[in-house]
Amino acid sequence: MTTDATRRIIVVRHAQAERETQVDHERHLDDQGRTDAPLAGRWLAGSGLTPGLARVSDAVRTRETWELMAQEFPEKPAAGYEEALYTPGHDEGGLGGLIALVNGTSDEVNDLLVVGHNPEMHALADTLAGEAEGDLRARMERSEFPTAAVAVLAFSGSWKSLGPGSARLVGYWTPQG
Repeated sequence: MTTDATRRIIVVRHAQAERETQVDHERHLDDQGRTDAPLAGRWLAGSGLTPGLARVSDAVRTRETWELMAQEFPEKPAAGYEEALYTPGHDEGGLGGLIALVNGTSDEVNDLLVVGHNPEMHALADTLAGEAEGDLRARMERSEFPTAAVAVLAFSGSWKSLGPGSARLVGYWTPQG
C-alpha cells in the first residue's frame, strides 16, 4: 500500500445506551441502540465500506455497538479495544490524543473505523473535514451527531498526514435519516 493512496476514516458515535447505571463505563445499549447499531453497519456495508480495522472505545456500549455493526459486514474486520477512546467526563482536551491515535494506524490499513463517544466523535469528524460534499457538513451540524451517527471522511496520503482540515466529508448517516 502506497502512502499516497486514498484512505477513509469512518467516525461512529456509539448507539443509544441505557441512562441509569452506577458506572458510566459499564452502560449497555438500550433497545433503541440494539436496533440502530446494525442499521449503521448495514448502511456502511451497503455503501461498499468495510473497514480494514476498527478502533473501539473499551466502554461496554461502544463494544456492543461495534459487535452489532460488524455482523452486517461480509467479513468481520479486526478490532482493537482502546482505553484511550473512552474519556471519562468527555474531556475536551482529548481531540489531539484522538488524532494521534488515528495517526498511529498502519498504512497497510486503507479504511479505519473509530467507535467512540461525544463530544469527541463529532469534534473529530468536524475537525478533520476541511471540505464536504453537498450539504453533508450542514446535515452533520444540524443533527449534532446523535447516537449511532456515522461520518465518512476521505483523504490522500499516510495516516500520519491526517490532521485538521485534511479530509473531505464524503458520507454522513444517522438513524433518523
